[in-house]
Amino acid sequence: QVQLVESGGGLVQAGGSLRLSCAASGRTFGSYAMAWFRQAPGKEREFVAAISWSGGGTYYADSVKGRFTISRDNAKQAVYLQLNSLKPEDTAVYYCAAKGGVLTDSMVNYHSWGQGTQVTVSS
Repeated sequence: QVQLVESGGGLVQAGGSLRLSCAASGRTFGSYAMAWFRQAPGKEREFVAAISWSGGGTYYADSVKGRFTISRDNAKQAVYLQLNSLKPEDTAVYYCAAKGGVLTDSMVNYHSWGQGTQVTVSS
């Protein structure tokens, strides 16, 4: 297991940018695939992006492809999500999550979750 703490959320106008961070504690962070999910009010939690343990592989939801970028720094035990060209429909609580093995977009495979950080995009 690994403990995760997200930060970097906030209020931004449409078209703006934010950078979310997820700080991890635990000696095995470098062996985990990491992902970002989000949950908007009244909606189910959905996959946003994932990155392999090495950072060499990434995968994005179609809704964010070309606008969001996931990255990681294993030396700092952190994963990041750069959000560009934000839209009001990106408003949600963003969560980072960790799992062993290969990256996936399936929420049920992730065993460690942060508490979330709120992103609000105004029109």
